[in-house]
Amino acid sequence: MTQPKKNISTIENRKAKFNFVIEESIEAGIVLSGSEIKSIRKGKISLDNSYASEKNDSIWLFNAHIQNYAGSQKLMQNCNPKRPRKLLLKKKEISKIKKKLLALGYTLVPLNVHYNSKGFAKVQIGISKGRKKEDKRQYKKEQDWKREKSKIFKKQNY
Repeated sequence: MTQPKKNISTIENRKAKFNFVIEESIEAGIVLSGSEIKSIRKGKISLDNSYASEKNDSIWLFNAHIQNYAGSQKLMQNCNPKRPRKLLLKKKEISKIKKKLLALGYTLVPLNVHYNSKGFAKVQIGISKGRKKEDKRQYKKEQDWKREKSKIFKKQNY
């Protein structure tokens, strides 16, 4: 008898939308060990200050902190939680990303980690440009106004 799939929420990188203007997003697979998958399922991952970059004709994820799983063997306990992890993309996607990174000065930022319908871990990376300080202030004002507007509408409806 098969067990029903649990609804596992996505792990978001909230700072990404504040610090960057996301132009395009791409979903990529990620190479992980078994204990890292178990840690991600428990939500023990941090995408703050992480980024992706091109290295040796492939895309790698750097500074993503995946906490060591408590039940894993001692060999995996010594594994570096911030080690670089390879992202799985097609060659056409990699070449398109490389062009944007080199010519136009874009940055690759992980937006979230989620599971697809088959249960595989996927990383959504955004091709983005950094915001200037003034743009961050404007974005913050827009977000505050949206929040205030929703509060006003809630009060009027009840």
